[in-house]
Amino acid sequence: VQLQASGGGLVQAGGSLRLSCAASGINFRLNDMNWYRRSPGKERELVSSIAAGGTTEYADSVKGRFTISRDNVRRTLYLQMNSLKPEDTAVYYCYTSSRGRDFWGQGTLVTVSS
Repeated sequence: VQLQASGGGLVQAGGSLRLSCAASGINFRLNDMNWYRRSPGKERELVSSIAAGGTTEYADSVKGRFTISRDNVRRTLYLQMNSLKPEDTAVYYCYTSSRGRDFWGQGTLVTVSS
């Protein structure tokens, strides 16, 4: 199983980025998928989830600004991040579990300057 995250970068506050996570080795369409982040000095935080059926959930801190989506044909998970704030600065990870095992992407760094 491989989760390859990409799309991070440096952006000014108020800007946008779209993260992608390409999955292989799993039956992607059957898996719930998630984005986590870890900011310096903070615990890892669940940012957003999308179930296999398409139901989405968001952390309160990103509601109304971030949108999670998935393309089951391309086996890719997305996170559209708008109105970015300096406190969104973190390494973002995609995550799923399959057959009782946890799988993490390598992380992509998002830096939001004020």
